[in-house]
Parts: sequence; structure tokens; C-alpha cells
Amino acid sequence: MVSSAARDAGPDGAGEPQPSLLCDARTLAGDPPVPAGVLWKLAESGRQLDANLVRLAPGGRVAPHAEPDLDVLVYVVSGAGTLGAGPRDEPLALAEGATVWLPHGSTRSIAAGPDGLAYLTVHGRRPGMRIRSHRDSS
Repeated sequence: MVSSAARDAGPDGAGEPQPSLLCDARTLAGDPPVPAGVLWKLAESGRQLDANLVRLAPGGRVAPHAEPDLDVLVYVVSGAGTLGAGPRDEPLALAEGATVWLPHGSTRSIAAGPDGLAYLTVHGRRPGMRIRSHRDSS
């Protein structure tokens, strides 16, 4: 994984946000042994996005579910599989380079093919849980 502490400070150290290279997704997805699960996640402070690089083992699946609040962008980094897009839609074939928009509220599932599947998900960051006084919640 590639990351840079310089992203948090400008050239003069003034703290101005700077672009940075975070990881090489293709390398992470292909380094043997290739584990299943989350290979990388965006964890930079002050971010407005969340992102994850996920690897499904050959034949692995993500059960059908819906994200009620956030749109999700999925980018296939390596491998192949199928996106189940809901009870009325035909499954969509996924291959390296496929980019899929999953609108909030849509039902989806993902199944990996015989060589597994690695994909990047990107969505808006969920606000953290906050403790509020009784007066603030009314």
C-alpha cells in the first residue's frame, strides 16, 4: 500500500490539503496469497468519502441487501463475477474495468466467478454517531 503523510500539510507545513497516492489497487488485489475480505480502506482524517477494496474468493458471495441512504460506485479491479440487481432485473456480468452505480435504496448482491473478484467501492461518508442532549433531539 502507498500512502503519504505529506497529504496533510502543504509545502510550507501550513496544513493545506494535498492530493496523495493512497494505494495500488491492482497490486493489492493480485498479491499472492490473495485473501478474501477488505484489502484496503480509506482512513484519512477529514475525508468526505469512504472507499474499500474488497476481494471475494472464487465462488464467494455478498448476500442481497439494500443501502437505504447512500449511492455506491463499484469499480471492478480484477477477476469477474455477477451483480444481482434486484428481483425484477437480470444479473449483470462484471469484469475487470466495469464501473457500476448502485443508487441508494436499490437491492444488490455480488457473486465472484471461478477466479475470484476484487472491486473498489466508493460512497459518501456516513456521519459519526454523536451524543446529544435531550434538548438537541427535539
